[in-house]
Amino acid sequence: MRITLKSLLAATATCALAWAAPVAAQSAPTEAPVTAAPAVKDVDPALWVIKDADTTIYLFGSVHILKPGLGWFDDGVKTAFDSSDQLVLELVEPPAAEAQALFGKLAMDQQGKTLRSKMNDADRAVYDAAMGKLGIPAAAFDPFEPWAAGITMSLLAMQKSGFDPNSGVEKQLTAAAKVSSKPIDGLETMEFQLGIFDTLPEADQIAFLVETAKTIDDTNSMMDQMVNMWGSAETESLAQLMNEGMTSRTLYDALLTKRNANWAKWISAQMKKPGVTFMAVGAGHLAGPTSVQALLPAYGLTATRVAY
Repeated sequence: MRITLKSLLAATATCALAWAAPVAAQSAPTEAPVTAAPAVKDVDPALWVIKDADTTIYLFGSVHILKPGLGWFDDGVKTAFDSSDQLVLELVEPPAAEAQALFGKLAMDQQGKTLRSKMNDADRAVYDAAMGKLGIPAAAFDPFEPWAAGITMSLLAMQKSGFDPNSGVEKQLTAAAKVSSKPIDGLETMEFQLGIFDTLPEADQIAFLVETAKTIDDTNSMMDQMVNMWGSAETESLAQLMNEGMTSRTLYDALLTKRNANWAKWISAQMKKPGVTFMAVGAGHLAGPTSVQALLPAYGLTATRVAY
């Protein structure tokens, strides 16, 4: 199985792991420098709607970590959100202490074997060099399982490039829902999302980590490319980019196919309940042939793009 930077970034930013950005943010070695607020750039991500006589579900693709200054929460997205009775996310972020405890339970090696001892000399040299570029001691992630080190390394590289967990879509939607007293519900738990990677064989986890280390310098440009596609609603281009990187069918099915099927089933059940729901999941779930929308016709439902 080959895992690439594209698959990792797709996983952490556009198709899974809504827990990852907050947890990794707490792992950052230093605080980001304070800078002036950037000018707001207007972007218009894709939005869909599923409707019947008494039920409406808005379906919005999120990016879990963004650079500040993107004006996406306006126009049609804001109108749809304001009209909704509830917000539904991949998961409701648990309290920081609970998240850290769960991360520690699953992301740390329980046998006491250090991360760097699991790599051969060549891979360890690549890994050590990448950690140096991030300004982190080479042994800092030694207690981690390889998958956890890879995700954390990638997210810290994003933060170093200006991406901010607090600018992510879920953070902003959650804050707005709390202000307007909208109920917030989650489709999954953090433990389930962590388990997707924790159950990968160790050799695949190491390949995942080393590929991340090899391409650490490309993180910013690749993320910018994905975010630009998201912001301009280029869903097919985003799907193609993700598919190029998601060369592991096992990982693709775990991250996308199976979860999309679960969510399509959830939408079908929710359509039997009157009301308006704003549902936001990683944008990667709403692109390509196995997207949530593509699975809805099996339930007699159709998702229609909202023009705004």
